[in-house]
Amino acid sequence: MDSIADLLIRITNAQKVKKESVDLPHSRVKEAIARIMMTEGFIGKVDTFARLNKKYLRIVLKYTADKKFLIEGAKRVSTPGRRVYVGAGKVPRVRSGFGLAIISTSKGIMTDNEAREKKIGGEVVCYIW
Repeated sequence: MDSIADLLIRITNAQKVKKESVDLPHSRVKEAIARIMMTEGFIGKVDTFARLNKKYLRIVLKYTADKKFLIEGAKRVSTPGRRVYVGAGKVPRVRSGFGLAIISTSKGIMTDNEAREKKIGGEVVCYIW
């Protein structure tokens, strides 16, 4: 019942079968992670909508000109059974800076670059490359 891992798996599976978008149940954490992925250029667009009194998140996927997917891989680092925390000086770099680490800090969910700039650490949520 790891909703963040579910988000990552649904996105990667939808890209493998070349779907245009993917719908999943809404949560503020999933929406924040999806918006970071959109800002960094990994996905196209993020919308919320309601169906039968439940809120959902629609993620429009993004592909290259030759229909290859932009997300090569995604890895859930901190799981419900094993939390991984890092200090401000130990914020990880993913694929020598070509990837993205999403960090949950006391100032909100942010990328590894933002956490380094603000000199704060937190829980490493996932890696995306």
